[in-house]
Amino acid sequence: MSTLYLVATPIGNLDDISYRALRILREVSCIAAEDTRQTKKLLNHYDIQTPLISFHEHSKQGRINQLLTRLEQSDLALVSDAGTPLVNDPGYELVQAVLEAGHTVSPIPGPNAAIAALIASGLPADNFLYLGYLPRKSSERRRMLGEVIDLPFTLLFLETPHRLLAGLEDIKEQLGDRNLAVARELTKLHEEIFRGTISQAIHHYTNNPPKGEITLVVAGKPMIEETWPEHRLTAAIKEGTLSGTPPAELAGQLAVESGWPRREIYKLIISME
Repeated sequence: MSTLYLVATPIGNLDDISYRALRILREVSCIAAEDTRQTKKLLNHYDIQTPLISFHEHSKQGRINQLLTRLEQSDLALVSDAGTPLVNDPGYELVQAVLEAGHTVSPIPGPNAAIAALIASGLPADNFLYLGYLPRKSSERRRMLGEVIDLPFTLLFLETPHRLLAGLEDIKEQLGDRNLAVARELTKLHEEIFRGTISQAIHHYTNNPPKGEITLVVAGKPMIEETWPEHRLTAAIKEGTLSGTPPAELAGQLAVESGWPRREIYKLIISME
């Protein structure tokens, strides 16, 4: 039986590809690529003549049987536009079909934007949760964020430049003003990693509109050594209410500091109005 190689490719700097990845791309009979035009730039740079075939979200159903037929004769490689295949890219159904057909699936590890952002963020990297792109609609973003508000793990998201500020506002409202890193254009000429609080990031990107690929690394819920007693929490609620902080934002802030669940704090704020 043949092998489908899942080959990680550079996310920006073409020097980041491995020797093994280059060898595999030269040896296989065909490369299935999410965007053949993008992959062709990589192949031309390294003078690789292997034929390309498109495999993207809109073509995958028709391509799977075709690729399975090719695998009966020889090894193939799957690549995405950039980074590691299947991570926020099409390919799961192909891998599943290849395994069910009795072939081998072999990963060729390499660049990954989320992991690169995580290790450079300055936030804990021993336990983390990758959640892909934040939803487009604010209501759906807040719903997703509400599901992870109490998790202690570092959170990883992808975001687009034109939705960054709206996403940061929703993260701040739901999770509180946590520390985060905004990693932009990693490994490229204009690489930038902003580190600070969510409020500071909102201020920075309001004055400096972002461009390029963006990964957000957000601190998990901090471990509180001792949960605040209720009288301390109510005093903080009164203080925050008098300062004009909106209930949802105040609940997020106090959840970070007090150890109380955000939902309980929010209910308490509303009952005290």
